Amino acid sequence: MPASVTLSGLSHTTPDGTPLFTGLNLSFGPECTGLVGRNGSGKTTLLRLITGELAPQSGSVHAPPRLVVLRQDVEPAPMGSIADLFHAGPALALLDRAEAGLAGADDLAQADWTLPARIEAALLRCGLSVPPDIPLASLSGGQRTRAALAALVFAEPDLLLLDEPTNNLDREGRRAVAELIRGWRGAAIVVSHDRELLEGMDAIVELTSLGATRYGGNYSTYRALKQVELDAARRDLADAGKARAETRRRAQQAAERKARKDRAGRHLHLKGGQPRIILDAWKDQAEAAGGAHLRLREARMAEAEDALALAREKLEVIEPLQMRIAPTGLPPGRLVLRLDHVTGGHDPARPVIRNLSLAITGPERIAIHGPNGSGKTTLLALVTGRLAPLQGTVDLRVPFALLDQHLGLLDPGLTLRGNFLRLNPQADENQARAALARFRFRADDALRQADSLSGGERLRAGLACTLGQAVPPPLLILDEPTNHLDLDATEALEAALAGYDGALLVVSHDAAFLDRLALDRTVRL
Repeated sequence: MPASVTLSGLSHTTPDGTPLFTGLNLSFGPECTGLVGRNGSGKTTLLRLITGELAPQSGSVHAPPRLVVLRQDVEPAPMGSIADLFHAGPALALLDRAEAGLAGADDLAQADWTLPARIEAALLRCGLSVPPDIPLASLSGGQRTRAALAALVFAEPDLLLLDEPTNNLDREGRRAVAELIRGWRGAAIVVSHDRELLEGMDAIVELTSLGATRYGGNYSTYRALKQVELDAARRDLADAGKARAETRRRAQQAAERKARKDRAGRHLHLKGGQPRIILDAWKDQAEAAGGAHLRLREARMAEAEDALALAREKLEVIEPLQMRIAPTGLPPGRLVLRLDHVTGGHDPARPVIRNLSLAITGPERIAIHGPNGSGKTTLLALVTGRLAPLQGTVDLRVPFALLDQHLGLLDPGLTLRGNFLRLNPQADENQARAALARFRFRADDALRQADSLSGGERLRAGLACTLGQAVPPPLLILDEPTNHLDLDATEALEAALAGYDGALLVVSHDAAFLDRLALDRTVRL
């Protein structure tokens, strides 16, 4: 299969000097490839190297000239429209002049009368039905993402690069993107942690600190192969531990034998009976042999330690993140939250929440569903008291923790340790360090400033500061918690929440995530 993208001997470091890639050799074929890896592994940087936006420190990148890229956030221009995304503003204006009888012969010769229908078809293909002159600023983030994706496909590129294309999309939008990718016949590289989207890939490439590995097949195939690797890595670590213990045992035995010989030699020397010149020669030979044996034992111990360190590093790279949540002690019959005929919204003239009643009792798990703009985040603002209802009452009976998409609970000017102690004033230094370490913020990582973290790292820090408490809050409110988490962290969060004994109120468009929460109810807006 011919390669669409070839990376040869690629090396690149972050601005602070941290190596991302060292001598990386990798190729992408004319197929749909999912690019995965933990946050900070360099996925977005790799896309920027492929597009030429970044230049590698060494090595080369060969990519087709006609490529397009969809960034994580589509920012609208102040006066931009959907037509501008398609670079079709002048062509559509020409058609308007022609229909008004204001176009000259040269204009009519250049007119593309099929353009409006083709733009409409491209938008519909991405699940969007809007006129091309609508301002981008009037669309939701999910609608802008769909419009941008439609414009990229409309350009018929040789290579499609997508960076988290479903992050801001509702369920319908995610389904539209997945269907578009499944129908794409060219080359595409898709950075994503959306497992439903990754199921439609032809191959998965994973970036780790050890390099890049390609897995043929979709996400399910990738996970099965990763489990085989994890089992092998665990066996390798156990074998390396046994080998080091055996090497230490043999070194100890050799040292004890040498000590016995040395004692015997000293005894013979003191007893006499042999010429001094012979005793000195035996001593020199014994010291030379002992030195050689010592160097050999030290070399073998160093090899055993290196093998153990390598096996441990490989396992840490492969093994999923573990998150453990302590019990909350929430009784089954305890009233957690009651909303009684609540109406509210940021615009009093058009409240997005109308006459809503809801009660949560004990450790219930409830998901809030609805398309973008239906009021999910507004409802959470009403529940948490950030927004007062226009009518009705909100009765929140227990302590809660809110993890929103923007991690407003973290003070950007504090370290992670400082944030944990601020949010958990009863905790001491050891408890703060232990909680952060459980979420892979070990040693100096606990002293990093919150504003220096990536999106995924910020959410992981938010989870550590709330779920890492000695007694977590009885109510967890999660607003799109997986939007910026990598796959390992998402699956670890699912495993942790499976053992959480408090109440859950969740807003998420991630169907796989919701399926694993064992929900009791769904509220549809």
